[in-house]
Amino acid sequence: MKTLTNFPYQHVLVLGLAKSGQAAAQLLHDSDVSFVINDNKAFEENETAQHFHNLGVETVTGGHPLSVLDGVDLVVKNPGIPHHHVIIAEAELRGIPVVTEVELAYLLIDGPLVAITGTNGKTTTTTLIHQLLDEAGLNPLLAGNIGEVASNVVRQQTSGQPVVMELSSFQLKAIHQFKPDIAVLLNITEAHLDYHQTRADYVRSKLRMLERQTDDDVVVYNSDDDTIVSHLDKAKAQQVGFSVKRRLDHGVSNDGQHLFVEGDSLMAREDVAIPGDHNLENVLAAVAVVRQFGVSFDVIRRVLTTFVGVKHRLQFVKNVSDRLFYNDSKATNILATSKAIQSFTRPVILIAGGLDRGVEFDSLIDQFTNVKHCVAFGESADKIVEAAQRHQFDAVTTYENLQEATEAAYQYSEPGDVVLLSPACASWDQFDSFEDRGHIFIDVMHKL
Repeated sequence: MKTLTNFPYQHVLVLGLAKSGQAAAQLLHDSDVSFVINDNKAFEENETAQHFHNLGVETVTGGHPLSVLDGVDLVVKNPGIPHHHVIIAEAELRGIPVVTEVELAYLLIDGPLVAITGTNGKTTTTTLIHQLLDEAGLNPLLAGNIGEVASNVVRQQTSGQPVVMELSSFQLKAIHQFKPDIAVLLNITEAHLDYHQTRADYVRSKLRMLERQTDDDVVVYNSDDDTIVSHLDKAKAQQVGFSVKRRLDHGVSNDGQHLFVEGDSLMAREDVAIPGDHNLENVLAAVAVVRQFGVSFDVIRRVLTTFVGVKHRLQFVKNVSDRLFYNDSKATNILATSKAIQSFTRPVILIAGGLDRGVEFDSLIDQFTNVKHCVAFGESADKIVEAAQRHQFDAVTTYENLQEATEAAYQYSEPGDVVLLSPACASWDQFDSFEDRGHIFIDVMHKL
C-alpha cells in the first residue's frame, strides 16, 4: 500500500478519531511520520486510541488541552470539528496549518481526480460518475464523503486509475494543496450555518477546490445556479456548463424532451430511469464529467436507462398495501426535501424532522401542494408544526421518534399514496448517521 514520501511536516496532530481520523493516523504511522492523537472520548472507552497507543503513538484523550499543539507543525482534523473549536482556533493563532484527511489523500493520488461538491445531489452524482466510468472499462475508485475514506482508498490506487471523490464543505474548508483535475459544482444553497456560521463562509468553502486549478483542468458547473455562476470569473479552469432549464450550444443540457451534449441529441428525457427533475441535474453533471474521459454515447445511454439512484436518496423501498414507501433519509436540508416532494404527482405523506439547527421551515411548507399529511418527529418537530400553522396547513402531527412517525404515516395514508421519509434535517439528534435513520425507517416499514 502507498505511504507518504517527502512529507514536509515533522510532527502532526490528529484531532478526532472518527473514520477519517483513524485513516489519517494509520497512514501517518505506516509512513513513519511523528504524530500525536487527541480525541474527546475517554481512553477506557476508546478502542481506536487504545490501538494506536499499543503501537507506540502518543494519545491524549478525554479532553482537549492546548499542550497537544506543542511542537506540532500540522493539524489533521476530523471534518465535523468546527473551526471555532478551541484547538483549531489556537492552531490558527500559532500559524499552524489545519487540514482534513483528504489533503493527505491528495498527496498519494497518481491519476485523474474528479471531485464533486454541492449542497444537494453529491452522492447520487458521484455514484453515477463512478458507474459510468466503470461501465466504460476505466476501473475508477470511489472515495470521500460517500463513506469511503479517501486516504484508505487511494493507498490502493494503481498509476493512472481515476479517483471519483465526493466532498463536503467541512472537508473543503481545510484544504491547501488539494486540486482536482475535474471539479464539479452541483448547486449552492444555504446549509450548515451552525458549522460555517455565515453563508459567505459556506460558499467560500465549496469554491476552494477551484483555487489551485489551472487551464489544464476542468470545472463542470450548474449554469442555472446564480451563486455558482457569479463566482466563476476567478476560475482558471476550462468551464463546462450543464442546464436542466434550457438547451446549451456547449456543455450538457435538457430541453424538456431530450438530453443534449454539445448540441447533439443524447437520448430522450423519458428514457432516464432515475426519477425527479432534481436528479436530472445530477445526470447532466455526470454526463459532462465522463465525456471528458471520452465515454461513448452508447455507454452513457446504457447506464442512464438502468440507474435508479442510491440508498437513502429517494430510494424506492417497497409497495405496502398499495402505498409506495420511499427512503430519502439523506435529505438533510429543506431544499433537498422540497425537491423530493416535487418528484411525485401522487399524494404524499411526509415524514420529516431531526436535529434542530435553528432554521425555520416556512419555505418547506410552501412546497406542500401535494402533501396531504406531514408527520414530524425529533428535535425540530415543534418548529415544523409552527411553520405549518403560519401557513394554515393543519394536517401535521408530531411524534417522539421515527418508529412512531412511520407507523403513524402508514395509518394516515390511503391506497395510491406515497409515504416519504425526507427529513429536511440532520440525523444527529437521535441517530448516528442518516444511513442509520434510513435503515430504521426500512425496518419499521417491513414490520407494518
